[in-house]
Amino acid sequence: MKTFLSLITIVFAALIATPSFAQTSGTSPAIGTAPVGAATAPTGQPNPQEMMKQMMEMSKLNENHKLLADMNGSWNYSIKMWMSPDPNAKPQESKGTATRKSAMGGRYFTMDVTGKLQMPGEDGKMKDMQFKGMALEGYDNVKKKFVSSWIDNMNTGIQYSEGTYDPATKTFTFTSEIEMMPGMKTAVREVLKMTDKDHMMMEWYETYGGQEKKTMEIAYTRAGKK
Repeated sequence: MKTFLSLITIVFAALIATPSFAQTSGTSPAIGTAPVGAATAPTGQPNPQEMMKQMMEMSKLNENHKLLADMNGSWNYSIKMWMSPDPNAKPQESKGTATRKSAMGGRYFTMDVTGKLQMPGEDGKMKDMQFKGMALEGYDNVKKKFVSSWIDNMNTGIQYSEGTYDPATKTFTFTSEIEMMPGMKTAVREVLKMTDKDHMMMEWYETYGGQEKKTMEIAYTRAGKK
């Protein structure tokens, strides 16, 4: 499959470099301008060989992918959620498990989450409901950012996040925007701190009316550890 995709890329690059596919002088190139110093074809389009070289360079793994790989394994978690508008109300608490694995040769990482949440039923009474979620994470060498998506059985949308990592505090910070109800968009900030190789803490903040509030925290412990 990898060879097949590479062949398609090379053929496409060769086609756009030919005169019949060249852009006019008044139109921006469809794939962007070649970097300074990059070889170019006679038409002014990026050289196919140089393009392929840059694409291969962008596909290489680096220390950022290793940071994500270090979190692979099975985890137990305890979650607290502050869902009541009363600031003095106690948070809802529950537990669950999470499994993190590498995908695509270590370029991406999946996390499968299973647990239970206290949610209001059709009769309005709180009851335990099965929760399942899945994350797909990676480091985008082009954007130079960590990227993540999230889905679960409580929604039909996909949450997309971008983030950074602070090596001094061993902390990832992701930002995104969610829309739980039509027209109700909420800015979100996720902070994931690696306490050590067997423990990590995620804090979830939401912004309402210009004020940020922590609404959830999840303490992860690697399975078999305390």
